[in-house]
Amino acid sequence: MKECNSCGKCCIKYSHGGLTASRSEIELWDEDSPQISRYVHAGKIWVDPTTHAPLELCPWLKEEPASSAPGSRLSSQVRYSCEIYYDRPDDCRFYPSTLSEMIVDECEMIEAKDIKNPKQAQLALEHIMADSWGCS
Repeated sequence: MKECNSCGKCCIKYSHGGLTASRSEIELWDEDSPQISRYVHAGKIWVDPTTHAPLELCPWLKEEPASSAPGSRLSSQVRYSCEIYYDRPDDCRFYPSTLSEMIVDECEMIEAKDIKNPKQAQLALEHIMADSWGCS
């Protein structure tokens, strides 16, 4: 299993009403992060602050410019970052959780060897996600 390459597939797929946040997450945003809280309405996250309609994409998903580091080849693939990475909802923090979920979502972390040995792949995923999941 590869490390996340920031392809954005998961963020894009689960935008437009595909994510939830707990009451405690929303309360924390209300108190500490009004810039996040303004995209929350009636328990729904990532809605237009004026109309309260669900947004097509997460407002915190940002397209990154192509790499221009010396000696690097410019990637033709778009990469993304999360502007609220440390304050993101648990739905985002704990994704992905299973190899099956990753397969359905066409996650680019998966390698051919992972499909052949799903138990080993799940262990690799658990290792990669330890920081996000709060595991050791």
